[in-house]
Amino acid sequence: MFSDVDIPDLLTVDLGGFGDSNVPEAEPSLDVLADEVLAELDRNDLDRVVLGGVSIGGYIAMAFIRRYRERVAGLVLVDTKASADTPEAAANRLKMAESVLAGGDDAEALAPKMLAPESPLLPRVMEMVRAANPEAIAWAQRAMAARPDSFDELEHLAIPALIIVGEHDTLTPPSEAEKLEDAIPYGELVTIEGAGHLTPLERPEEFSLAVRRFLERWSLDD
Repeated sequence: MFSDVDIPDLLTVDLGGFGDSNVPEAEPSLDVLADEVLAELDRNDLDRVVLGGVSIGGYIAMAFIRRYRERVAGLVLVDTKASADTPEAAANRLKMAESVLAGGDDAEALAPKMLAPESPLLPRVMEMVRAANPEAIAWAQRAMAARPDSFDELEHLAIPALIIVGEHDTLTPPSEAEKLEDAIPYGELVTIEGAGHLTPLERPEEFSLAVRRFLERWSLDD
């Protein structure tokens, strides 16, 4: 996801059964993943950071803010939203969780919706989805289905926040990004042309530039 991104001192974390991490034994909750982020910061002796997240990573970042706001100096929310799932959306996530555990291809069917139309990256994203642990996908879907609305928390943020959205994002569309910008007192929105739901992968140069400018503007790049 971030292999082509050019942001100084970028630390990425494998969470919840993805990458080299194990599927959590706890009940599915984004708070569990927020605690994993905290543990990673402590392992790296990082006190306050600019915290970012893409898609579910944005949900995790908001969960982290609820629990450990004092550890965050700035926030970058990418292709994500602050609202909880509707009952229908939550039910669809739970259905997907059951399906992938039974060997279904629901996650693969979602892959084209993650990208801008006619994206040449579709084979790469399909490979990423196929390589993912079905138990991790199911756990993550259940955790997202249970997440709360985050608007109340964001409205009281006293730190700068950058919201980035791909212009072709249909999963968390620009209208949701605009709600984030409206809710966060020091929030600013950047829309990336030609990107869908995976902006850092689809438009790494434009994404990197937006983040670096944000860090410089708020003197968060020291």
